[in-house]
Amino acid sequence: MQASQGRSAGLGLALGSAFAFGGSGVAAKPLIEAGLDPLHVVWLRVAGAALVMLPLAWRHRGLLRRRPALLAGFGLLAVAGVQACYFAAISRIPVGVALLIEYLAPALVLGWVRFVQRRPVTRAAAAGVVLAVAGLACVVEVWAGLRFDVLGLLLALGAACCQVGYFVLSDQGGDSDDAPDPLGVIAYGLLIGAAVLTVVARPWGMDWSLLAGDADMGGTDVPAAMLLAWIVLIATVLAYVTGVVSVRRLSPQVAGVVACLEAVIATVLAWVLLREHLSAPQIFGGAVVLFGAFIAQSQAPRPPSGPVAAGGPEALPAAAGDGPAAGELSAGHRAT
Repeated sequence: MQASQGRSAGLGLALGSAFAFGGSGVAAKPLIEAGLDPLHVVWLRVAGAALVMLPLAWRHRGLLRRRPALLAGFGLLAVAGVQACYFAAISRIPVGVALLIEYLAPALVLGWVRFVQRRPVTRAAAAGVVLAVAGLACVVEVWAGLRFDVLGLLLALGAACCQVGYFVLSDQGGDSDDAPDPLGVIAYGLLIGAAVLTVVARPWGMDWSLLAGDADMGGTDVPAAMLLAWIVLIATVLAYVTGVVSVRRLSPQVAGVVACLEAVIATVLAWVLLREHLSAPQIFGGAVVLFGAFIAQSQAPRPPSGPVAAGGPEALPAAAGDGPAAGELSAGHRAT
């Protein structure tokens, strides 16, 4: 009974995280259309969230000594890596193609669990991944504007690997007696990610005055500061907290499949709030993603989690985000 309740709570947290991450693109797109550079929006998102989590970083400062590899991996992969790879990818290939490749992460997570950690993977989890990826292809309409660019595809695959890091690192040490506090891991991950993205985004060239004005959201003027607050507090802080905790209650492979719902949620929110068209294939694809996520989470077991080493490359897998930064997309995720 207790295990069932914990699993239900984990699933609820995973759905909440998908909703929070999925709403990031809807809030970011009006800011970009108002004149902000997409990379500047990403930097504002991560830096703002890092500032909010700064007191927690101080409270859990012991993690710097006990889990340096985990913190570095989470910041570089789960926060900064997916952002940089995704934006570099969409500069060369269509955003829908890049998003679909990035959400191959659940399949890569299954490969990591099966062949690196040598844990069993259920047929339901594997089937759920296949269905979810097929549904995502319809949601993002991958056939629209498809063209071949080797470097762009490799960058998008890099974003997928960063997503894998998010799920795998979130699970590290979750069942051990000396488990790192997830809030501390997130806080330092955001601080490290903000530092890396500062070099990439160069925010000193940003037009700060745009944040004092309004942005158009589906024909309605909304204060830019309000949209930024949503991106920072909901689409980043809340999304990462609920996401990491859900991975520990479920498993990386199950949480990864549920995260595919982010694209569906983002597409629906863009339809409602931004008045963007929702086609029949997108509706069908969303239903397929939902079905794939359901069968994956309904039967996949929660494997035991081992502690992560305090240092050394063996503690780091090959990372969101979303993610999580598809600022030009109606479909937002942990790369927004």
